[in-house]
Amino acid sequence: MATDLTINLGNKPGTLAHIGEVLGNAGINIEGVSGAADDDSGLIHLLVADAGMARSALEAAGVECDSERSVEVVSVVDQPGELGRHLRRVADAGINVDLVYLATGTRLVLGSLSDGEGLRGALHGS
Repeated sequence: MATDLTINLGNKPGTLAHIGEVLGNAGINIEGVSGAADDDSGLIHLLVADAGMARSALEAAGVECDSERSVEVVSVVDQPGELGRHLRRVADAGINVDLVYLATGTRLVLGSLSDGEGLRGALHGS
């Protein structure tokens, strides 16, 4: 399983640049990212190979990581219907997905707080 870091940020210019610079300067590649903001704050999800190193680098720079969770990552083909194909298997297994975004290398990142093992089985057949 891969790991997703969640960070709450202020919604102001330079906040995301700071995250990218901190991780880049620490030699940590961002493999996937998703974010959204309202007027005052934002929430960002980061997929990195080594969550411990990323968390340490960010916290040393004054950026608090709110949570860390296991996610499933699957390769997808860049064509119509791929999201539905993968998520249909998950839905048919009765698994609720509460996190979804795309990562580098045409990979789909999915999380389920209610049934991570079921998600893994539905996606990977194990």
